[in-house]
Amino acid sequence: MANTILVGAQWGDEGKGKIIDVLTENADVVVRSQGGNNAGHTVYVKGQKFVLHLIPSGILRRGKLCVIGNGVVVDPINLVGEIDGLEKLGVQVSPKSLSLSETAHLVFPYHRLLDEQRELAKGKNKIGTTKRGIGPAYGDKVARVGLRVCDLIHPARFEVKLHARIAENNKVLKALGAKTLNFREVHAAYRKAGDRLAPFVRNTVVQLHEAMQDGAAILFEGAQGTFLDIDHGTYPFVTSSNTTAGGACTGSGVAPHRMDKVVGVMKAYTTRVGEGPFPSEDAEISDMLHAMGREFGATTGRARRCGWFDAVVTRQAAMVNGIDDLAITNADGLDTVETIRVCIGYKVGSRKLNYLPNDLEDLAQCVPIYAEFPGWRTPTHEVRDWKKMPAKCKAYLKAISELTGAKLAIASVGPGREQTIFV
Repeated sequence: MANTILVGAQWGDEGKGKIIDVLTENADVVVRSQGGNNAGHTVYVKGQKFVLHLIPSGILRRGKLCVIGNGVVVDPINLVGEIDGLEKLGVQVSPKSLSLSETAHLVFPYHRLLDEQRELAKGKNKIGTTKRGIGPAYGDKVARVGLRVCDLIHPARFEVKLHARIAENNKVLKALGAKTLNFREVHAAYRKAGDRLAPFVRNTVVQLHEAMQDGAAILFEGAQGTFLDIDHGTYPFVTSSNTTAGGACTGSGVAPHRMDKVVGVMKAYTTRVGEGPFPSEDAEISDMLHAMGREFGATTGRARRCGWFDAVVTRQAAMVNGIDDLAITNADGLDTVETIRVCIGYKVGSRKLNYLPNDLEDLAQCVPIYAEFPGWRTPTHEVRDWKKMPAKCKAYLKAISELTGAKLAIASVGPGREQTIFV
């Protein structure tokens, strides 16, 4: 397996965790390169459900090295909890299987409180953040006042830096009318987490390059999706990191020319969580999927907004990311639909667009132009061979791949590893 970047081609929640888990069978190293514990990847192994937030999905396969890269923002207490939770489920997590970048930035309680206060202040214009403190943590990183993992594992230095940051942020929180923080409580909790995490800390840039020199195949695990990217997404209704393929390079320290392939993951329909324009949103398909128990967030439990497949979105994702292969998930979610609609363009007044407008006011006025495809009206969740897929289902999946502009490589008909069809 070549060095492969896996990205979401929509607004996140495309089922990347399951596809990553499948692909890790042929990978030696799995790297998480951006985001924080605001992301959640759900993986089912032999009927058992695992929800991962910071640790790459490769941890569920023995003999794989998982790396949390420098581009991730890490809540140490949350990470310790995730390690403990996996071990309770029988998954071994050790410094041999997990590395944490010494230059990854840290998330603190004041980040979460600021996140919450800023969201409350926006009122009806809220972004829909998970309130996990991710945006404020990246803000501190850019402002060059953030604390990093290498600070956490040096007690004297950490105490001085944390004291200064809490004193400064308490003034802001007090002005906002929010609860202020007790330095001793925060310091004690984080130092305890730091002691637990210290054996996992590495210079992961050097580690990854040494692995490549030894011939290792590396899989770069993206979090969120293309249109939540801070630069290329539907700003300001985005996350705080680069969720596109370029983020895998900056967030890991692996150069672009060392990447061999980009795999894009997209659902057979479209969903998004949080606020912001969503041209193909449709109440009927949303109600149908929710009634089936589908489309609830792995991290927040929030019901996702649902709509018909938007080829404008995925076509732009293919362009921005340089997607080579496509993995289409949740095809079985459309098994009962008689007529399936696909957004192939937008109409704004008398104009027709085949791209996503950058100006949100323009995007909010976009009316989808739909093409229709006949549904297959038969269950697919037990299909294991592409040749045995219903003809209308194969035609639909091929059509949306062609509209996206990339090659169909994988079709998924359920959450299990075995429900994966290589085309």
